[in-house]
Amino acid sequence: MDYIDEKIHPINGITVHTVKTDQFKTLTLVLQMRAPLKRDTVTKRALLAYVLKSATAKSPSTKALQNRLDDLYGTTLSSQVQKRGNDHLISLFVHTANDRFLSGTSSLTEESIRLLAETLFQPHATDGAFDEKTVNKEKRTLRKRIEATFDDKMLYANERLIDEMCKDEPYALHAYGYTEDIDSLTPKALYDYFQQALKEDEIDLYIVGDIDRDHILSIIERVFPFQGRSRLVHDFLFEPVHVTAPKVVKERQDVEQGKLNLGYRTNIVANDPLFYAAQVFNGLFGGFPHSKLFMNVREKASLAYYAASRYDSYKGIIIVMSGIECANYEKAVAIIKEQFQSLQDGAFTVTELDQTKALLKNAVLEALDNPFSLIEQLYRKVLIKDSGDLTAWLNGIEKVTPDEVKQVAGMTALDTIYFLQGQED
Repeated sequence: MDYIDEKIHPINGITVHTVKTDQFKTLTLVLQMRAPLKRDTVTKRALLAYVLKSATAKSPSTKALQNRLDDLYGTTLSSQVQKRGNDHLISLFVHTANDRFLSGTSSLTEESIRLLAETLFQPHATDGAFDEKTVNKEKRTLRKRIEATFDDKMLYANERLIDEMCKDEPYALHAYGYTEDIDSLTPKALYDYFQQALKEDEIDLYIVGDIDRDHILSIIERVFPFQGRSRLVHDFLFEPVHVTAPKVVKERQDVEQGKLNLGYRTNIVANDPLFYAAQVFNGLFGGFPHSKLFMNVREKASLAYYAASRYDSYKGIIIVMSGIECANYEKAVAIIKEQFQSLQDGAFTVTELDQTKALLKNAVLEALDNPFSLIEQLYRKVLIKDSGDLTAWLNGIEKVTPDEVKQVAGMTALDTIYFLQGQED
């Protein structure tokens, strides 16, 4: 069964993905710029994502750009940065109504594509430098975004765990960069890096909606004028890390609820034969409400306000996240380890296995109901250089055996325990 009608078109040195569907009455455009995670570029790329969506040469202020978007039937333009394994992504999003469902207009699709192209080829810049006022405004925005991480203790604990667990690895770099780098970024230096990124990044453009492919592609060929750009493809790189002994890191702050996070290495990534089994293992461990962590740590033992796990298939790690009374640290660590050991021992039922598979498949199918989640699913294939489709993924989950789950558990090792506790504990 073909769940997704995706066609791939190399155009002007980038890769265009058209996804034709009558499921949405909107048109969604997502441009992905992919480069390796590097300490000297993460802050530049994060600031660049803010600057590009803030203003253009034709709309040289945030207010002017927003007024223009409002006139385009409430079209939205946004951006974000993410890390996926050892890659750093800049994403630009345009979301608009579909011409087919509007009366009296037939140019909204082209105007939206032109707007996205404008952010790249007609930014608010003069004489080889971004507009200084725009850059300074977005520097303040980025600084606030980075500093807000400290106030969100759940997010902070997760980031600190990765800092300690993946020290000296690219994955430890923060996706939004570092406050100490912001002041040194001049409008010219940022613009120079932007020109470099346009030449060196792997660029993919997704268009999702009830579209006329030929019409869409003809517009893209006209308005994305990359000159002499070769189509770049970055490899999916992964280096396994073998654990000798778990690290324990404790930090004190003025918090009432302790944050206990544990990092495990599976060394199983998205193109590994055991990838599907790793998904199921994480679901049994802490991915769903019927999981070991939720049922035994949170519900039965009442040791955690929340307890869950997340599997990062680009990095081959599993992160356990929990919020506990600080005095319960030893008990919580012990019972989390017990749940992990129980999976290594194969202490799960066929019913639990089947329920986990069903929830995993349902989560992916539900993602197809949102155009942005749909694109995220498709872009995964680009990141890991995989040609498999959704049907192969669903079949792969269904075929996972109890022995494969035990094999994943046996390969997984505790790397780091991070505990954020109160000042007086």
